[in-house]
Amino acid sequence: MAHPKHPPSPGPYGWIHQSLETLHRANWYRQVQPIEGKGGATIRIAGQPCLNFASNDYLGLAGDPRLAAAAATAASAYGTGSTGSRLLSGQRPIHRELEQAIAQLKGTEDAIVFSSGYLANLGTLAALVDHRDLIVADQYNHSSLQMGARLSGATVAVYDHNDLDQLQRRLAEQRPQYRRCLVVTDSVFSMDGDLCPLPEILALADQWDAMVMVDEAHGTGVLGASGGGAVEYLGCRQRPMVQVGTLSKSLGSLGGYVTGSAELIDFLRNRTATWIYTTGLSPSDAAAARTAIAIIHQEPQRLAQLTQNSAYLRQRLDQLEVNRLPSESPIICLQVKDAATVLALGQHLKQRGLFAAAVRPPTVPTSRLRMTVMATHTREDIDQLVAGIQDCFRG
Repeated sequence: MAHPKHPPSPGPYGWIHQSLETLHRANWYRQVQPIEGKGGATIRIAGQPCLNFASNDYLGLAGDPRLAAAAATAASAYGTGSTGSRLLSGQRPIHRELEQAIAQLKGTEDAIVFSSGYLANLGTLAALVDHRDLIVADQYNHSSLQMGARLSGATVAVYDHNDLDQLQRRLAEQRPQYRRCLVVTDSVFSMDGDLCPLPEILALADQWDAMVMVDEAHGTGVLGASGGGAVEYLGCRQRPMVQVGTLSKSLGSLGGYVTGSAELIDFLRNRTATWIYTTGLSPSDAAAARTAIAIIHQEPQRLAQLTQNSAYLRQRLDQLEVNRLPSESPIICLQVKDAATVLALGQHLKQRGLFAAAVRPPTVPTSRLRMTVMATHTREDIDQLVAGIQDCFRG
């Protein structure tokens, strides 16, 4: 799709045209990619079928008819929208049922559901800390964590990605000057696919009397024996912490959540502006996510297949002479030299019926092809992707 041309605007809005032109010249300009019909391992783009390696629908549940049926039933029973804040008029039984299901999946006492994962992160950070406090954050944290840290008013100290020595130094240098401290990290880093060293982070937090907030957006339903996430996979389920995540990836719906102790959740219900002052999650979204959690319990083979598929793609790529970034998740990335190269690689693959994400700065520090594996991919699908990549690098 060709990018739209805009005539220069006079007056105080003229800078917008110049900014867009700068984005084009740097190959940083972005536009949406319409997908026809349902998502899944195979999709249609501009009428053509493509194998889909650009989705966060890790378990293949977003197009599952059982989730659609649950959403339709909830809409029939409760309407299409919650119509108000849950504290005033928007609470429905399905909201509480979903929160209890999340707590069970994560092995925690309670949970609270938000209308998006971004809202969950913004609101939780602002509720837990303020200008009297310190946030120590991983360099590669998701945008929502970075923005929430700024909005909280707390002092923010960033440490190099997964660098425990630097985390220790940040805590030693700055922790004594502040009332509270919160260490914030993704569990699975969304643009790399690697995991945080959570046991070591928790140990340092204990040493310095700090809380830990971990974003499980790309871990829930993906890692751990029961799909409980990276926290379960890394053996940290019994440790106190603040776990946040989304309903929009492996759970095939929309929304966000925080889970932890009953006291934490009770506090957030009373102090989190992005929950108190916004309309509750739609009943349909809540019912779809609740059904997805039930399927995760009932069909453990989905998670097993996802794990096998991820390992197979890593193994096949490692047979090629490509720069694969370290990953223990279904997010698998190839680093390339610049934005123009990754755009050309993405276009080459699309011409072969393969859809993968060309990710560029400023989203990431270095350009990369980001591939995501689904439980519903076959080995033949993965072989086709690898063949397409091999053909491009040969050329």
